[in-house]
Amino acid sequence: MRVFVLDQNKKPLDPCHPARARELLNMGRAKVFKRYPFTIVLKDRILEKSVTHSHRLKI
Repeated sequence: MRVFVLDQNKKPLDPCHPARARELLNMGRAKVFKRYPFTIVLKDRILEKSVTHSHRLKI
């Protein structure tokens, strides 16, 4: 299971592991955006300065 991650402008970034999301929340670098699906927003990151990979969502 992965946690969805958004940048400051609500643009999608690469998903992260729940433990990493917990660390970001505890350090104050992220806040909860939605509880289902669990999504966090990074306070100090924008899409242009991030490395992202293409992802495919299967339903």
